[in-house]
Amino acid sequence: MEVACLANNIKTTNEENGSLSYADDVVAAIAGMAAVEIDGIASMCGNLGNGIAELLGRKTITKGVKVEVGKEEAAIDIYVIVEYGALIPSVTDSVQTNVKKAVETMTGLRVIEVNVHVQGVHVEGKEEIKEEKHEDKRVK
Repeated sequence: MEVACLANNIKTTNEENGSLSYADDVVAAIAGMAAVEIDGIASMCGNLGNGIAELLGRKTITKGVKVEVGKEEAAIDIYVIVEYGALIPSVTDSVQTNVKKAVETMTGLRVIEVNVHVQGVHVEGKEEIKEEKHEDKRVK
């Protein structure tokens, strides 16, 4: 099990016995893990920074997730690639439900919205063909 220290934009809530803080990346990690649990999700779709981190051998568990976290609420945007043949409305409904449940259960924050952005469709076998062609062009 991998443990990561995530420390961007920490939100603090004052409680009777002290305070409770959540870094935005903690909520993003929970949301991302909940999203990839859903059948029909091929992968998360990250930004350029995520791609560079992966090239350097670092996995980013917040890839494809953007969150806004307040003291009591969270809004989440999830960017995904779906499997070809999946019923996209059903898959995205399941992602929304699972992400909301996971974040609310684990943090106590009220999730006001989970927006799922389908960025592409993964077709089995096509990725391998592209990679093979690309490798043939680079080195002989």
